[in-house]
Amino acid sequence: MQIDKVHHLSIEDVVSKLSTDSENGLHDEEVQIRYKETGANELQEKARSGFLKLLISQFNNFLVIILIIAALISFFLGEIIDAAAILAIVILNSVIGVIQESKAEQALAALKKMASPNAVVIRNEHRKAIPARELVPGDIVILEAGNFVPADLRLIETVNLKIDESSLTGESVPINKYADVILDHDVSIGDQKNTAFMGTMVTYGRGRGIVTSTGMHTQIGLIAKMLQTYEDEPTPLQRKLDQLGKWLGIGTLIICAFIFFFSIFRDTNFASIFNNGIHDYLKTNESKIVELFMVAVSLAIAAVPEGLPAVVIICLALGMQNMVKRHALIRKLPAVETLGCATVICSDKTGTLTQNAMNVVKIWADDKIFNITGEGYHPEGKFYYGDREILPQGEPPLWLLLNAGLACNDARLEKVKEPENNKTYKMVGDPTEGALVTAAGKAMLWIDEIDRILPRIGEIPFDSERKCMTSVHEIKKHPDGFPKKVRNNEIVAFVKGAPDILLANCDSIMTRNKIVKLNNKKREKILKINTEMGQEALRVLGIAMRSLEKKPEHFSAKDIEKKLIFLGLAAMIDPARQEVKDAVKVAQEAGIKTIMVTGDYKDTAQAIAKEINLLSDNSEIISGAELDKLNDIEFKKVANEISAYARVSPQHKVKIVDALKQNNHIVAMTGDGVNDAPALKRADIGVAMGITGTDVTKETADVVLTDDNYASIVAAIEQGRIIYSNIRKFVLYLLSCNVGEVLIIFISMLLGLPIPLSPIMLLWLNLVTDGTPAVALGLEKGEPDIMKRPPRPPREPVINKDMLIMIITSSISFIFAILIPFKIALYRFNGDIASAQTIAFATLVCSELIRAYTSRSEYYSIFSLGVFTNRWMILATTTSFILLLLTMYIPPFPLIFNTIPLKFTDWLFIIPFMFIAPFISEIVKIFLRKKYLK
Repeated sequence: MQIDKVHHLSIEDVVSKLSTDSENGLHDEEVQIRYKETGANELQEKARSGFLKLLISQFNNFLVIILIIAALISFFLGEIIDAAAILAIVILNSVIGVIQESKAEQALAALKKMASPNAVVIRNEHRKAIPARELVPGDIVILEAGNFVPADLRLIETVNLKIDESSLTGESVPINKYADVILDHDVSIGDQKNTAFMGTMVTYGRGRGIVTSTGMHTQIGLIAKMLQTYEDEPTPLQRKLDQLGKWLGIGTLIICAFIFFFSIFRDTNFASIFNNGIHDYLKTNESKIVELFMVAVSLAIAAVPEGLPAVVIICLALGMQNMVKRHALIRKLPAVETLGCATVICSDKTGTLTQNAMNVVKIWADDKIFNITGEGYHPEGKFYYGDREILPQGEPPLWLLLNAGLACNDARLEKVKEPENNKTYKMVGDPTEGALVTAAGKAMLWIDEIDRILPRIGEIPFDSERKCMTSVHEIKKHPDGFPKKVRNNEIVAFVKGAPDILLANCDSIMTRNKIVKLNNKKREKILKINTEMGQEALRVLGIAMRSLEKKPEHFSAKDIEKKLIFLGLAAMIDPARQEVKDAVKVAQEAGIKTIMVTGDYKDTAQAIAKEINLLSDNSEIISGAELDKLNDIEFKKVANEISAYARVSPQHKVKIVDALKQNNHIVAMTGDGVNDAPALKRADIGVAMGITGTDVTKETADVVLTDDNYASIVAAIEQGRIIYSNIRKFVLYLLSCNVGEVLIIFISMLLGLPIPLSPIMLLWLNLVTDGTPAVALGLEKGEPDIMKRPPRPPREPVINKDMLIMIITSSISFIFAILIPFKIALYRFNGDIASAQTIAFATLVCSELIRAYTSRSEYYSIFSLGVFTNRWMILATTTSFILLLLTMYIPPFPLIFNTIPLKFTDWLFIIPFMFIAPFISEIVKIFLRKKYLK
């Protein structure tokens, strides 16, 4: 019974297909039959994952598995505290993941809220209000201003009907609806003027429609299906850390197995095994084998950076707090990093790049063009003629036009009692009329004064054929600038509408000094100006007046809308935000392409794109209809060259995101309407507008901008880049230390030396010594050129070539820095292992703490950054050093760690070795910096 694409059918065809009565509606018996067939008129949610399933999914991570194994091994080794610390990290990570995923699928619940809770229908020949969920195809629905459309409808009657479809199509202006038109089959949603869609809002007039689709078959229902179809994909950071975890885990197992078997085979008498059997060999060498196994386990613990997940979570959480300060609310922690690696921002126009408020920017009156500044529905702005600021009162034709636009108007500016986001006024009414009211407010003209001196006594509503609206007023007092020729009359009519139609009904025109006859030459000039303004994507209204000697008996267009005095033209647009132009420039310098994706017409999109310098010489702008002509392969080839899309549908937006992702882009999609939700979910990161955005968009998005400011997107990208850079810094630091520790053990065994570091020392290094400096690295403010760099390659691993060089050189330098003093200490202390291990332990801890300072940048010298500019690093390294002293000087820790208290001479001995690894790191950075700055 559900039917779609009814815009190309006549009213009679729709009535016939749905077996309904356009006058009397359905009968209750038929409603019940259809309700059983179609179900409730509401959006359905797919089954959500249970808590247990979500929890188990958090452990599907190679690094987490390695950590759990390390915790179990530590437990069996008797290291209860260390095991508990590792498990605490794993549990914390899992709990945060469950909380995030449990909130991720609330978009459908938000979509449900958009459905009107009640609908007025005609059933059994009577008008009645019913819950919208009870609607069925064939119901006759009555629409009035202020109503939400409760289902998808084919309109059968319209009277000045306007519907705001911005949340569905992106169209910034309410759409005029006409029941008696039949459209082509391939017309886009935004141009279907004979239909109404569920969740949109009636802003003006009234109408009736036949329900053609309900629930999941509506346009909003199709969006809901799309939301359910797309599974959440792992972010680049998640993919790379998983890859790193697998690499570390596999490498660890291989190294540990190699060292274990190498150590056994090195000292094994194979002839003895052959003569006495493997059982006797194992029994005889049990203690040795257990000892070697413990060493291998210690190496495994040393190789896996147990603190990495915790540091990543802490860094992302702190980054999230910084994002909030910059007006970006992060709903999912990994999104902090992902936003920072975006290569493309697909941005909705209305409310994102523009102000989402129609503004009169130009007025033509008395053969002059006046420019008006200001933004939003706020009565602050200035009038200019050329470069000269003027007072509207000093230009009588302009002043009279502003009065007329305010009088012939049903919109209002209302002062907000509790302003939000610096908005002290809100507009109530049609956006076009709101623009005229705002323009008048900038000239200090208010409707209260107009109502006092020119009370309205009648009106002729806007009509789609006339394309005009007229208001009739009694003259209590003449406004300033009122023409002397008509001052003796008692009634005045103001008319606004399409300039070409309005001009045809005018016989004179207002000038500065008098009213003069309107000749053909002047008409042609006005029409030319109207065309030029239209080419700038401005919406143009003509405004006229007529003086009447007495109140007319009938308010008819035929009697009043003739012999009019033309006052001028008012040109308006939803202008670009003032800060967007600079933000787009910053994004371009950072190598990030911004693409406009809008439901508006091509001319409007092109005008805004040019205003914010979005279009370059090589870039293109195409419409949704043109996009439909390209298959996926063709579109993929040209997607990188397109800078703006116009008249697009939700499906188009998803297609755009997919094409860009296929071209290896990391795509950020911004938006505020329901139409943006599927694309936001499909993109690598979805960015919703917090003020104008619908609940659907906010629940679907990864990031919500609290000020709807495009500049905040760029600020969030900068913060994201800083966070990812910091993540790389502490990954570099942790792996340099951990690989160095593994090599120290490995090389010492190859050289036949005793083990320089005990298992508990390795655990202490990983969980305590390395952890706090790593967190401090996550709090770095970022290098000064962070937004001058191009986005990193999307497929670049966390450990790239430069980082690998740093890890290798640092790790090798740790070998010399530790094994040399360890060998010397064995000689000095006559082979005492505890003393030599204490020397090695203290040297490695101090060396790693100093190395943390050089890790603050991958390319810049610590001295160019300032040694003490990160106060968190000072606190972290000081704390770790104090804890080192604790293990050597404060009982019972020396007993637990098997250390000795070092003397002053011992400290003097190890100081040079502390600086070997940091010094080598700074030398390597010199060579990397030369390549980096090319």
